[in-house]
Amino acid sequence: MNVMTAERFLALVAAYGADRRRWPDGERPAAEAFAAAHRDLAGPVLTEADAVDALLHRSPTLQVSMALRDRVIAAAASAGGQVGRTGRVWIDRLSLAFGAGWAAAACAGVVAGVIMTGHLTADAQADAVLYQASLLGVDDTEVLG
Repeated sequence: MNVMTAERFLALVAAYGADRRRWPDGERPAAEAFAAAHRDLAGPVLTEADAVDALLHRSPTLQVSMALRDRVIAAAASAGGQVGRTGRVWIDRLSLAFGAGWAAAACAGVVAGVIMTGHLTADAQADAVLYQASLLGVDDTEVLG
């Protein structure tokens, strides 16, 4: 079984969400053991990831109307018989529109990942600082008496 680090656990939850069934099979046992051993870190992270998952599941799935679909198919069929650059310009514009949509979706995914990772990293760093501060307090008490 692999040893799970806090950084890898946070990356795993950020990439796959809170649903453990989506975690990679090879890392799932180690991640579950880490979550059980470090409830103070894993609990808030999994709660936040679960909220993000729920938000994503509630978002509407866009459906193309049948009229638009039929118009696109008809335009493609009529453009296919034309000789010259006219049909190609239409296809170029359609490709540009689809490419822009994919680029916008990719950018939104990157932004969401950066925002979520920033919050998770800040929380983990704050926990580490508080933990280290508590350790320093114990050491000072032992040294000073």
